[in-house]
Amino acid sequence: MHLRRSAAPYWWPVPRKAGGVWSVRPSPGPHSLNYSLPLAVIIRDMLRYAKTLREARYIISRGHVKVDGVVRRDYKFPVGLMDVVEIEPTGEVYRVVPDERKFYALLPIPSQEAHLKMLRVEGKTAVRGGRLQLHFHDGRNLVAPPDAGRHFKTFDGVLYDLKGKTVRAHVPLKLGVYAVVVRGSNVGFSGQLCEITWALKRAQSMVALKRGEEVRRTVLNYVMPVGFDAPLIKISP
Repeated sequence: MHLRRSAAPYWWPVPRKAGGVWSVRPSPGPHSLNYSLPLAVIIRDMLRYAKTLREARYIISRGHVKVDGVVRRDYKFPVGLMDVVEIEPTGEVYRVVPDERKFYALLPIPSQEAHLKMLRVEGKTAVRGGRLQLHFHDGRNLVAPPDAGRHFKTFDGVLYDLKGKTVRAHVPLKLGVYAVVVRGSNVGFSGQLCEITWALKRAQSMVALKRGEEVRRTVLNYVMPVGFDAPLIKISP
C-alpha cells in the first residue's frame, strides 16, 4: 500500500533524505512501478504546480490533468513511456520520453501532437474471425484490419492516433529505421538501426544504433523504432 522514498526507483525526482519517509506508490495500471511515475509526483516534483501532496491531489481531483486524452483523477495513476500529459488550465502538453540524464523526462510538445503517440508491439493474439489482436507496451490492445495483422511483428513501432484509435503509421523493425533506447545504461540514445545480431531469444538479440560517428549497442528488448529517416513525432528537445 505504501512506498518508502528510499525504495522508490532511483530516477524519480524525489529527495531521499528530506521531505518525509514515504512517497506515492503507483496504482496497478498500464506501466510497472519501475518504469512509471505517479501523477502526483509529476504535478508536484516535476512541473512544480504544487508544493505538497495535498495540493497535488487537489489539482488532479478537479480534473485539470489528462493522460493520453483522458481525464485522470487518481493521483497514483502510473504515467510511463510515450504517454501524453495535458494540463488543461494552461494548455501545456508534455510527452514522457527517454532521457540520457533523467531516464524518463517530460518533453514539451506542440498541441498538434497531443493526440499522437508512439507504441511498440509487445505481442499478437489470434481472435475470432481469423484476425490478429496487437498488444502494445502501454497495455493498449488493437484488433488489426483483415490481412493487415500479419505485417506487424513483435518489437515493431506504430504511430497511434489517440482520438481515432487507429494506427497512423507502421515502423517495422529492420535495418535503417530510426530508433531510440528506452531502458538500460544507454537510455535516451537515438539513431539509425545499423546492426542486428539475432539470438535464440529474440528479445535478447544485440542491436547497434548509429548517430553521426557514435555507435552504441544494447539488447533488442530495450529499443523502440520511432521513424524512418527521423522520428515521426517529437522525442527530443
